[in-house]
Amino acid sequence: MLKDYREPEDLLSDDSFLSWYSHRGEQNGSEWDRWMNEVPGRKELVRQAVDLLESTLVREKEVPAGQLHRAEAALFQKIDADSVAARQTDSTTGRVADLAPGRTGLSGHRNWRWIAAASILAVLAGAMIIMRVRSSGQQVLATNYGQLRVEHLPDGSEVTLNANSRIRYANNWHDGGPREVWMDGEAFFQVRKTLNHSTFLVHTDRFDILVTGTQFNVVSRPGLANIMLREGSVIVHGKDGKELDMVPGDFVQWGQQGLNRRVVLRDSVLAWKDRRLYFDKTPLKEVATIIENQYGLKVRLSEPRIGDSTVTGIIRNNDLDALLKAVKAATDLEVINTGDEILIKAPVR
Repeated sequence: MLKDYREPEDLLSDDSFLSWYSHRGEQNGSEWDRWMNEVPGRKELVRQAVDLLESTLVREKEVPAGQLHRAEAALFQKIDADSVAARQTDSTTGRVADLAPGRTGLSGHRNWRWIAAASILAVLAGAMIIMRVRSSGQQVLATNYGQLRVEHLPDGSEVTLNANSRIRYANNWHDGGPREVWMDGEAFFQVRKTLNHSTFLVHTDRFDILVTGTQFNVVSRPGLANIMLREGSVIVHGKDGKELDMVPGDFVQWGQQGLNRRVVLRDSVLAWKDRRLYFDKTPLKEVATIIENQYGLKVRLSEPRIGDSTVTGIIRNNDLDALLKAVKAATDLEVINTGDEILIKAPVR
């Protein structure tokens, strides 16, 4: 029976998950497919684990088939050698060393790495892939739906992750060198200055942020991307080549026209850090997107015009039931949570 995993890294330590990943599309109705569909949010957890796994795969240029076969042979020769070593006869007792139940002689961590490597070698044709894990220099911090997390980076900078968010960075930061972070979701950074004034870079799908020492909030979600500067200064480089210098209080949003400044209330942007949602005549369709990002449940509006209804008020965001009751009270609409989705519709008169 599969465990109730809560973190992407936990999934990557499960041999059966790695095997499922390597053979996706070949099996229908597998145990992992059933596991994903049992509880809301698990599909997103698996997506994060797959993204993490694929982000640690470095694809090299195509190599001759003979070289690939030699590499594969060397890999399995190493596995066989480790297995033999684990079962080597004890020099004092003359007995074969016993293995713990369910073990192969390889440590659990090394075991799944070899299985993953072997699976990948078997699937690929004419390419070599090297798997890099956290111990080789990658660190990943992530949150589930409804979770808030505060962490410190290697340089002492602090980052607060909102729900359903993730950042990754290298472990080998050193003073004077660039400090780079890749992120998805929403996060608030308090960047620490270094003696050598080393640069701090935040990468998102739509823009990059160049920092020296400051406090700012970043959102990088499907259909929504923005940055609000609370303190200090940053330079935002858009993927369209546009560049903006920001001063405290600035709010820059990515849209169809690229990077653009907007006027917003600072409290409305940062309320999530205190587990609150700040709405000021916010269209219900935007509220629906926030709920989906925060809790991983699909929100369906019975008809398009309902999305133009507005919500005003400060609502707690760490209690879904309380949030839905507040939306119902603010809009006078019927809100139904089926467990699989949230339906919002006009009440029956």
